[in-house]
Amino acid sequence: MYTDFIFAEDRPEPADIIFIPGSGWPELALRAAALWKEGFAPQILPSGRYSILTGSFPGPASMAEKYPGPYETEWEFLRDVLLREGVPPEAILKEDTASYTYENAIRSRQVTDAAGLEIRRAILCCQAYHGRRALLYYQLLYPHTRFYVCPAVTRGVSRENWHCTAAGTELVLGEMERCGSQFHEIMKQFYQTGEASRFSKSALTAQQVR
Repeated sequence: MYTDFIFAEDRPEPADIIFIPGSGWPELALRAAALWKEGFAPQILPSGRYSILTGSFPGPASMAEKYPGPYETEWEFLRDVLLREGVPPEAILKEDTASYTYENAIRSRQVTDAAGLEIRRAILCCQAYHGRRALLYYQLLYPHTRFYVCPAVTRGVSRENWHCTAAGTELVLGEMERCGSQFHEIMKQFYQTGEASRFSKSALTAQQVR
């Protein structure tokens, strides 16, 4: 049950955009670049400044020898990975202010709105164990968008092995807790401000809890 809920994953389908929530893991951008080269979407939007917990971008979380930087933001790093993989600059949108996952979704929506983009279908390239929470937040900001979660395995934690180590168990059960507590707080804010009325029932169920 935990596995199917946390490790949200879909087969990629043609989409209007590929989203990458902020991260120091190049695997996310590598997956996005591969999907872009296969023609699944014309544009990619990496999002992220750096974690609110660190206050600065510490550098790549893996493959540091391939991506020496220096990088000031997650967006700058993810963009460099995409460029090195052959994605042209004009296909990469910019969001370099977000510092946590929900803000990645908020700021990404601001970017696509400012560009006049209508996002009917979107691919979400995130860490595998982060799939459900990332989907929850992006779906809230894009309630009428069909999402395809196409994750990348990081930290060696996958749906097949997460329960085999203490570290993997900690990550996944921590995600279960955050999906409940953080999403609960967000929804309380929506109802208090009246914003919940703009979200359809289907957007809060069919996409998020499947």
